[in-house]
Amino acid sequence: MKRRPGRAAVVLAVVVAVTTAVFAGVFATRLSQGSQLSDSPLVGAPSPVMTLPLLDGSGETEIPDPAAQVTVINFFASWCLECRVEHPDLLAVAEAFLDSGVRLVQISYQDRPEDSIAFLNELGISPLVRYASDPDSRAAIAFGVFGIPETYFIGPDGVVTGRIIGPSDSLSLGRQIDLILGSGRPE
Repeated sequence: MKRRPGRAAVVLAVVVAVTTAVFAGVFATRLSQGSQLSDSPLVGAPSPVMTLPLLDGSGETEIPDPAAQVTVINFFASWCLECRVEHPDLLAVAEAFLDSGVRLVQISYQDRPEDSIAFLNELGISPLVRYASDPDSRAAIAFGVFGIPETYFIGPDGVVTGRIIGPSDSLSLGRQIDLILGSGRPE
């Protein structure tokens, strides 16, 4: 005579199956959302103002760029896999907004300068992008970087208008830049 599972075992199996399905759905939804603006205490506040050394030691760059209509700050590192994914999109956006007063600054985050330079040499360097180092992580601290990649948008008035956590893509970056150029504030 076969023994049938008890009512408690059946209920437990159903609960486990439903919980697994819910977690899988949430996880899949999060992955499919792509890059999006994320909350930050800096949004709506004046940007941190600082001067950072260029990664190759050839000079400095100002944050925000006083000559730019929009300054886009991107924190990256050679050890960051998602930074590899977004890098071509960052270069494409720098090229697409060449004549719009947009300045892209990529800041090396907790990485050795030689590793960051090797990363950039491998994936591509644009003369339209400023590549900065972040001694003592002072820029990362000032911007409240939680993890990388992270991208910040600074409008013409020096106010932080948005932040993207995770890898960005050219469509999301372009949409936010267009909104800032058009109205001063992203969606």
